[in-house]
Amino acid sequence: QTRHWRALTRPLAPADGRSLALVVLRDETDVRRMELMRVDFLANASHELRTPLASLSGFIETLKGHARDDPKARDKFLDIMAAQAERMGRLVADLLSLSRIELNEHVPPSGRVDLARTTSDVIDALSVLSAEREVRVVLQDPAVSAPVHGDRDEIVQVVQNLIDNAIKYSAAGDVVEVVIQPDVTLEQASAPWSGGNRGHGATRLPLVTPDRKPGLRYAAVTVRDHGPGMAREHLPRLTERFYRVEGQKSGERAGTGLGLAIVKHIVNRHRGGLTVESAPGKGAKFTAYFPVAAPRGGAGARDGQVTAGRPT
Repeated sequence: QTRHWRALTRPLAPADGRSLALVVLRDETDVRRMELMRVDFLANASHELRTPLASLSGFIETLKGHARDDPKARDKFLDIMAAQAERMGRLVADLLSLSRIELNEHVPPSGRVDLARTTSDVIDALSVLSAEREVRVVLQDPAVSAPVHGDRDEIVQVVQNLIDNAIKYSAAGDVVEVVIQPDVTLEQASAPWSGGNRGHGATRLPLVTPDRKPGLRYAAVTVRDHGPGMAREHLPRLTERFYRVEGQKSGERAGTGLGLAIVKHIVNRHRGGLTVESAPGKGAKFTAYFPVAAPRGGAGARDGQVTAGRPT
């Protein structure tokens, strides 16, 4: 992680025939990060809020004018205005979240999180959205737990963003597959999808790669959808702020374009990794992995699958 230091040096009066100097080192990493956070937030917020604000202003002007006495047009415009206001709220919330994560990115988390249980909780929370889109979310969970070092709220954000994206880009009747790997090596965590010929021809790309440390094991969560997929040239830019793949629709509840940027910075703070594998017409697979908090072992395993939080 990039750090910023300021060094101050001053000569001191000679003592015992020796030339002396005073050196003071000051860590200005947090100060620099806060300043960059403020500048980035203002720039991004002003740019991204301009369009919905212009839309709201236009509809307000129309409602005050010739649409004042047209109930049908009034109801239509009010629905559009409500959607734009909701989008602005999500955008501001995501920008603030991203800024906070970037501010503390150089400080590794010290907590302990069960990745498998957290993923199950996220699937439960997204069950309403998946039901609305008529998409099944299937969690294949071969282990009771997958403990990792991390901040639970931030890991929830990672899993939620990945599954939320998979649901939004899936068609009605599709299945989103979620797989937990509780104890794997770096090579295993970032390996290509093992779903047979379905993954044939897809491009795999690491978006975040942790430092290689001998003997370090990881717990991974993989989310795969069967949506439109993405061409190779889009993959390196997926974690850029506000980047969207042209020609793809994510339903009525469009995202802010910050979800994968948030995922990238959280994974980076946790000293983990993130990979994507996709191809046009073959869906997309994202894998996020984190250092394990304890050796593999424990009280047995849990068989079966969970569909949107319900046993099947």
